[in-house]
Amino acid sequence: MINEQIRDREVRVIGEDGEQLGIMSSREAMRLAEEAGVDLVKIAPTAKPPVCKIVDYGKFKYEQTRKEKEAKKKQKVIDVKEIRLSPNIDTNDLNTKINAARKFLSKGDKVKVTLRFRGREMAHMQNSKHILVDFGESLSDIAVVEKEPRVEGRTMTMFLAEKR
Repeated sequence: MINEQIRDREVRVIGEDGEQLGIMSSREAMRLAEEAGVDLVKIAPTAKPPVCKIVDYGKFKYEQTRKEKEAKKKQKVIDVKEIRLSPNIDTNDLNTKINAARKFLSKGDKVKVTLRFRGREMAHMQNSKHILVDFGESLSDIAVVEKEPRVEGRTMTMFLAEKR
């Protein structure tokens, strides 16, 4: 909110150079802003009393968007990469999948390991749980099991995340 949109009786006012001007009526704060030739901007509406700053609104808005862009640049997006296995996987194939997971984890991504069952494999689901457990143990040097292996329909899934 700016200028006449501020309807509060009393506001805490901060001057152009950042010094506290104290608590005063919104009319008085508005007068001070007009004398300075700039706007009165409400920067903390939830505070008691609300905090208003005497500042050029266009410049204030520009600074705010610039800060948001900087914060967006610095944040890291974590992707979830999926690795699919089958219950009758061979050791060399499993090692290849483990190396792929290692690469994903080193980049900072999370890994979802999925064990898919088809046809008659459904009858032996619990016997295949050791594949996911071994997968997690072989990556225990760089990863931690975030979610234990769990059966969901025709699949058994487990999540791995990088150790901090």
